[in-house]
Amino acid sequence: MKRFILSMGLAALVFAAPSLLSAEEKKSSAPGGGESSGALKAWEWANFAVLAGGLGYIIRKNAGPAFEARGQSIRKALLEAEEVKKDATSRAAAVEMRLARLGDEIAALRAEARQEEEAESARYVRHAAAEAAKIQARAEQEIAAAGKAARMELRRHTAELALGLAERKIRARMTADTEDQLVRRFLEKLDGPSSSAHVS
Repeated sequence: MKRFILSMGLAALVFAAPSLLSAEEKKSSAPGGGESSGALKAWEWANFAVLAGGLGYIIRKNAGPAFEARGQSIRKALLEAEEVKKDATSRAAAVEMRLARLGDEIAALRAEARQEEEAESARYVRHAAAEAAKIQARAEQEIAAAGKAARMELRRHTAELALGLAERKIRARMTADTEDQLVRRFLEKLDGPSSSAHVS
């Protein structure tokens, strides 16, 4: 409150000083005003001294803390700016590290994809080999069965040929006398055991 009153008083003095000076100048310009001119000068200097002292006091009283507060706010802003700069620098470093690692991660992903592709290819090869083995085993079984059937058919055909050949040979050798002789021998063999049984 005292500061406000003092500031108002000084402001009134500053605004009132020009009007007082103009009134004193009018008096001094009147005839016989030589003595008042010296008083006017003294009054001007006194007014100036009071004004300068009041302004100095106000400035010292108010400007010091204001400048100090302003300086503190500037220092605070500088510290905050430094923190922001450090944070931005650390973030930039983190981004650069991620970018540097990105190449390694891409290479690792490519290697992993290559390994998976090779494993899948090996799986396909194994599956194809297993299927080929099954097909080969079935084919071998079918070939073996076909060979067995062909051998049996060949044996049957060979037997038929052999019988036919034997029949032809027998028929070629067979004459009417040979047939009679064979029939007699057969009949004798049939009669032989029964007749020997009668004899004994």
